[in-house]
Amino acid sequence: MGVINELLRVEEDGTLSFGNYELDKKTKLSDFAYQGDLYKVKTFYEITKLEKNGLFVYESVPGTAVNGFSATEDTIEFMVEGNEDAQITLGVEESTAYEVFVDDVSSGVLTTNMSGKLSLSVELSEGEASVIRIEKATV
Repeated sequence: MGVINELLRVEEDGTLSFGNYELDKKTKLSDFAYQGDLYKVKTFYEITKLEKNGLFVYESVPGTAVNGFSATEDTIEFMVEGNEDAQITLGVEESTAYEVFVDDVSSGVLTTNMSGKLSLSVELSEGEASVIRIEKATV
């Protein structure tokens, strides 16, 4: 998988890949047009952050590389890689329950608050990707 040297790119399957946790200095790319929206990414070893039309989408501490990111109304899916465990926060619907899967194993159901942010921790080892899937839960 590896880091995204271009910082943000569209894959052949239409998903997004972004982030480079190997950078020493914060680097950003703004005004990346994709499906009628503008994306902005900031990334380096301390943090990776993605925004869509100025709104929060993804953040990891420390920085990560994300491949195959796709989001629909009910599901978010991506692969994440980093050189150490990461805290990931996603912008989703407020006051909504989501089931979180890491490598196809359920981590349980989490409910967002009024800010619509969902946080999860992922154990990462450099060179190995974890598959994340977030599904809107039927409660």
